[in-house]
Amino acid sequence: MLLTGDYHTHTTYSHGKGSVMENAEQAKKIGLKEIAITDHGFEQMAFGLKHKKMQELIADCREASEKTGLNVYVGIEANLCDENGRTDLREEDYKDFDIYLMGIHRFVRFTHFRDFWNMLVRNSLYTSLRLKPSKSLIRYNTNAYINSIKHYPIDAITHLNFLNFCDVAEVAKAARDYGTYIELNSKKTHLSDEELQKVADTGVRFIIDSDAHSVDRIGDTQRVEELLKRVNVPHDRIDNIEGRFPTFRFREYKKRNL
Repeated sequence: MLLTGDYHTHTTYSHGKGSVMENAEQAKKIGLKEIAITDHGFEQMAFGLKHKKMQELIADCREASEKTGLNVYVGIEANLCDENGRTDLREEDYKDFDIYLMGIHRFVRFTHFRDFWNMLVRNSLYTSLRLKPSKSLIRYNTNAYINSIKHYPIDAITHLNFLNFCDVAEVAKAARDYGTYIELNSKKTHLSDEELQKVADTGVRFIIDSDAHSVDRIGDTQRVEELLKRVNVPHDRIDNIEGRFPTFRFREYKKRNL
């Protein structure tokens, strides 16, 4: 399965192994038309993007685009920081970015202790001990995802349900209604077959991404292809395959508001 674009890749600006140029050159080599550089958000405490590096990142993306002839987008994989949906991409930073991804991650500067307790401690406990999550934790995570989709022009939710627990159908309905994609992540197993079917049944649209942290994984779709053999997801609702390009919400938001 050949992607038109891979919109979730990491570089040495966070904890990826390749440079912007190396990611872009690999994307061109395998036949992609565009690529996004989406390093971790500013409040990821171990290896998040640094504001002081932004102009360098923007320049690297422009240079890579000129050299390869591909669209090389400046993106971010923002962190979900609280139940109200706050992410660590501030509105004043929108001007610097082309692609706005968001997911739940660990070791983030959460807004309140309650958010730290639920999003890090409780999610970690239930996943590491393989326990059935409580209804209150599922409700918290679901509310956080949905509030973020409602309040911010997020292009795609990355690796939905990875190392956390939510009502995937309810999150997918919000994504459908607000024009946010659900990412099918080819690096992580994040949805069971049953969960993916529930998501697909909502009518939400998808993109497939590699979540590459090394150059050799740019454009990799193997894990998702295996999943799609088992689950009925209409290919015409995956917007970055078969020559199609996604309609990104963030881009439209910026046209109207910036």
